Amino acid sequence: MSQMTTLSQVMETLKERGIDKELRMNEQGEMKFENSDKIYLPSELVILKTYRFEGDSSPDDNVALYVIKDITGNRGMIIDSYGAESNYPGDQFDTFLRDIPVEEIDDYNF
Repeated sequence: MSQMTTLSQVMETLKERGIDKELRMNEQGEMKFENSDKIYLPSELVILKTYRFEGDSSPDDNVALYVIKDITGNRGMIIDSYGAESNYPGDQFDTFLRDIPVEEIDDYNF
């Protein structure tokens, strides 16, 4: 398989592997999978893979995608614009993300 270079290519491949739920931080600073009431702590999650995408024409197009697994085995993703144009204001999201353990695995090297 050739190296994937776009966010949409990676997201489509993840979807084919059953990873299509997004984990998001709400306005109260709670991290939840979409359409779920479960609030996660960083210790209940693991980052399995990190992808970074840089826009050709603008630094505002920088995006990171994190493949995440929770303590029960559910998998999903966190998507964030990084740099000055983060999806989340303030430091709360960055602090939460830094506190998630990382166990990069080869299953998502594509």
